[in-house]
Amino acid sequence: MKLLARTLDVSDDDELQQLFRERGWTDGLPVVAPTPARVEAMLSHSAFAPDQVIGVESVKQRALTAEKVAVNAVLAGCLPPDFPVVAAAVEAMCRPEFLVHGATASTGGCAVLLVVNGPIRRQLGMSSAHSVLAGADRASICIGRAVRLVLRNLLEVRPGELDRSTLGHPGKISWCVAEDEEGAGPWRSLAAERGIPADVSSVTAFAASGPRQIMNEWTTDPAEVATTIVAEIKATMLHYSIWPGNYAVVVPPQLRTVFHDAGWSKADLRAFVHEHAVVRRTDWEAVGKAAVVTDRNRHYEYRALPTPEHLLVIAAGGEAGGFASVIPPWLGPKSAASTAAIGVCIDC
Repeated sequence: MKLLARTLDVSDDDELQQLFRERGWTDGLPVVAPTPARVEAMLSHSAFAPDQVIGVESVKQRALTAEKVAVNAVLAGCLPPDFPVVAAAVEAMCRPEFLVHGATASTGGCAVLLVVNGPIRRQLGMSSAHSVLAGADRASICIGRAVRLVLRNLLEVRPGELDRSTLGHPGKISWCVAEDEEGAGPWRSLAAERGIPADVSSVTAFAASGPRQIMNEWTTDPAEVATTIVAEIKATMLHYSIWPGNYAVVVPPQLRTVFHDAGWSKADLRAFVHEHAVVRRTDWEAVGKAAVVTDRNRHYEYRALPTPEHLLVIAAGGEAGGFASVIPPWLGPKSAASTAAIGVCIDC
């Protein structure tokens, strides 16, 4: 296999780490040396040619080739079996509906959340249980970090440069979760609801603000749990952005059981949130934003979701505790969640 990238000679690992820090090629954490052998192993495992284009960033019209993406996967600590997930994530981010330039350059400070579905979760040993939103396993941490390094090194998304985040959040280091399909009971997986066959692995990329944890362990009424979820979404609409778009809700087993016992599907939860997650412009007066309320607009209504299908319901989390997490979008309809199959072409 003939690689196309130029090579750099270093005497030892200390020199390598210093070189990458000085040139801004790392997020500050130590990196794995992207030797030709390691990059070739990454590409060979997935049968990618070095010059194969995985995605094109639409604003810069910059092609992201398999070799360049593989270099960053090695840097992040990925193993060759992880690379198909990284490649699919890059493909999903480069689709026009995701608007990767806007999502990653905005002052809003979102991060790219990756949700992995299908058999590859088990093949890579990905965990869907405890601390699932915070890097629960090796593969999740390395895959999420690889995507972030791709943004940093191939698209110049560095803090203070193209990344203009006012605050950001920790998901910008690495954010990748695997859905608990085995423990989801009657619920269909996120991938299945987005048109991916059951035997196909996939990754969904979502431009997401920081997670907001909620709790309601005092009820067995699914409508009451859903109302708590809605309350957090409405708070986001008032405190951050009223514009509609994808929201995600991560539901761990304890609250999942409440929905299952009552016969609620993911579709039922989506329909409830779509109907009830509504605010009026006048509601902003109570949260210090009276300046944007006028006699003309004060009774305007705003829905969190354009349609029920815009809510991404993800089964994941530890078994104990009446918790769930609401994950708001970056900025309403500006970016849409994008799902790509891993290693296959669904539409071919």
